[in-house]
Amino acid sequence: MNFIERGFDHQNQWWKYAIILIVGVFGGQLLGSIPLVIVMMVNAATSGGAMIFNPENMADFTMLGISKNVGLLLMLLPSVVTLIITVWLINVVHKRTFNETVNGTNRLRFGRIRDGFGVWIVLMSIYSIGDYAINPENFVLQFDLTKFILLLFISLLLIPLQTTCEEIILRGYLTQGIAIFTRSRLLAIILPGIIFGLLHSSNPEVKEYGFALAMTQYITFGLLFGLVSVLDDGIEIAIGMHAANNIFLSLFLTYKSSIFQTDAVFEQLNLNPIKDAVSLIVMGIIAFIYFAYKYKWNFGILTKKIIIEQELNNQL
Repeated sequence: MNFIERGFDHQNQWWKYAIILIVGVFGGQLLGSIPLVIVMMVNAATSGGAMIFNPENMADFTMLGISKNVGLLLMLLPSVVTLIITVWLINVVHKRTFNETVNGTNRLRFGRIRDGFGVWIVLMSIYSIGDYAINPENFVLQFDLTKFILLLFISLLLIPLQTTCEEIILRGYLTQGIAIFTRSRLLAIILPGIIFGLLHSSNPEVKEYGFALAMTQYITFGLLFGLVSVLDDGIEIAIGMHAANNIFLSLFLTYKSSIFQTDAVFEQLNLNPIKDAVSLIVMGIIAFIYFAYKYKWNFGILTKKIIIEQELNNQL
């Protein structure tokens, strides 16, 4: 095992985590939000000086005169900036490279990123096609080739960076850190999963469908990604799955309360959050079984005590 054990390197003073979280994460989000604020102010000034938001979805910037594609681009920039700053700070402060935060080694396993992406895209496609076949009147075709080409470019270029930002911080950096301080792989799965859900608590889906139902989906995602990462000794599969999920929604399926207000191929008129939560759990189980079988995961590692090299030498 390399992923969690890589964190035991005497570079884990509490103030280093404070620097990463305050300067890297919080600072990166603020810095990356500057272009969005500037565009909002300029558009407000040219339209009479008032900033008018969609009260049902604060992620919908069209009432400010900002197109959906430009709005998506500006909304993704904070994550891109945060990723760059955070990865650099982890390297400077903790002496840990990007690759080492991903899987504890100096080599990325691109095949696992591909597998995570491919499996989740297939599962989402099957579910969405089935949902459309059963209830086609719930979907509105809004395909516009010109808008879609730009959306495709933005989604394929920036969404993987946005999702990698979340994975490198939560499933990589924080998972390693929590394992260091708790010596528990289970807590290193559970705590980042809960944090992942809570970080999305301001999303418009939460307001629309209620905290409990929305958090069920987000925390399920977080726990699934965490479990996969610990068992696979790295976060590559989670990176692929997360990117696939967000790219699919951005390109092919949007709805009025979605955080991604895009010119997707279809708009879904009404959502059933209970059905979606159950389907997410089912798809997660299917994906988990597939990866567990393919990569022959050892489930005993979940309860195995974490022993650092120094302690191991003392025992010998």
